[in-house]
Amino acid sequence: MAPTKKRNVSSAKEGKENAKKAKIDPDTLMKGVLESKKHANDVYDLLEMLQSHKEKDVIGAISSCNTLFSSLLERKDLHRGNLPDEEGDYTAQQKYQIFMRHRYNSCKEILFDHLDYEEFSVKEAAICCLMKFAESEGQHPLEDLDWSEHYSFPREFIQVGRLLSVTTDNTLLLSRFQEYLQMVDVRYYVMSAIRDSVTKVMDRNKGVPLPVYQNNVFNLMSNISMASSESELTNFMVTREKHEDWKAAKLKEHKRAFEKMWLCFLKYKLPTSMYKRVLVILHDSILPHMSKPTLMIDFLTAAYEVGAISLLALNGLFVLIHQHNDYPDFYQKLYNLLEPSVFHVKYRSRFFHLANLFLSSHLPVYLIAAFAKRLARLALTAPPTALLIVLPFIYNLIRRHPSCRVLIHKPSSQDEDQYDMDEEDPAKSCALESSLWEIKTLQKHYHPHVAKIAMLINTPLTEQEDDIDELLELTTFELMERDLKPHQLKNIPLEFETATQLLKGGGDVLQEHFCLD
Repeated sequence: MAPTKKRNVSSAKEGKENAKKAKIDPDTLMKGVLESKKHANDVYDLLEMLQSHKEKDVIGAISSCNTLFSSLLERKDLHRGNLPDEEGDYTAQQKYQIFMRHRYNSCKEILFDHLDYEEFSVKEAAICCLMKFAESEGQHPLEDLDWSEHYSFPREFIQVGRLLSVTTDNTLLLSRFQEYLQMVDVRYYVMSAIRDSVTKVMDRNKGVPLPVYQNNVFNLMSNISMASSESELTNFMVTREKHEDWKAAKLKEHKRAFEKMWLCFLKYKLPTSMYKRVLVILHDSILPHMSKPTLMIDFLTAAYEVGAISLLALNGLFVLIHQHNDYPDFYQKLYNLLEPSVFHVKYRSRFFHLANLFLSSHLPVYLIAAFAKRLARLALTAPPTALLIVLPFIYNLIRRHPSCRVLIHKPSSQDEDQYDMDEEDPAKSCALESSLWEIKTLQKHYHPHVAKIAMLINTPLTEQEDDIDELLELTTFELMERDLKPHQLKNIPLEFETATQLLKGGGDVLQEHFCLD
């Protein structure tokens, strides 16, 4: 029985020590270390709390470490320069500074590991603490300054690879990190770090799409807002009176880093959903900040091979063509986008709006005829909401290019039509040898509005173009709701009494003859 009693006494003693240790507040430890060097070893307890499995304890330890090491940096109580081993012949002050510098490095490593912590609150506290350390080191550098290129910015903290997880969606954490991207120097070094991370991860995966990782990268990149002039580069984490030799302070270098970052990201194959997200912001948020927007041609060309989302590439193409006059075989690609699916996709209105702009230029007659004929052929199976757009669209093309009126006046039928719908080259489609018999067929359409618009082809077209913008957003629901609205009918004398109920005429005729109850 004696051994058992001994074990019980030992366990009780350990329990008391653990309970006493648990009652130690991290702030108390932190204050003790700052007040006296005699309590320097208490930093071990603080780092142990930092690695606790309890969320509350970890957050409390992060807050205390934040205050502790930021204060030590400000007081210059951390060793500066290359860090030697702790064993050596040093003065008491040097030993303290070297000791605390090693503990500081351990703290940073733990915090970086916490970016993969399960609870978001711990991740958030860790990233905020790390960026506070970055700011403190910027003001009180621990390494020799590199004035020629990177000044004294603590680039070791910009480890975006820790934020860009391959397996975990870090959308919330990246949103929290966004506030630091408002600082010019942080933004510059983040862009370079993103490029390095994407190259490393995607090459390791042999370019195969990584949906979670690429989603994280896009969320971070899309939060980067570029300045439009040098005068806007004012908010720095690391301050210095003169920035002439610092790349992070030059707009030209920012644009170069921005361009390299996006080109690196877009050169790898993306998940289909990611193509959509990129194309939606391309013309507003990416192309205007690139020194050579034409470098995006390869990406936009690849986007055409992804299906219906290729319609979204038109915004980027519009910028390239109208501002840089550069895009090969554009009209042939646009022509081949005209498929039945174009009437049903989410971005239909944007497509027709941009197509209308593209076809407003001075173009060859055969090309306009090919577009008009292809749209007319597709109109045979299009829904009414699309036809209310397509028919005025075709009429506008003919108004802009009077030579295409031959398509209206040339007698032709379906059997004699020489137009080749399957020909990808509009120049070889024989559209000018055809006619718009499809529109005359639509004059018998079941929807009265469509039939009415189709009848216009029988009369001389006015010179003024139809405004199709207000029709672009028309939905089937809106069209039905409009048709179901009661119309004001004229009172016309009738030779019979109108029915008020089903199978019940005026004067109760059915009741009288059939004895209906």
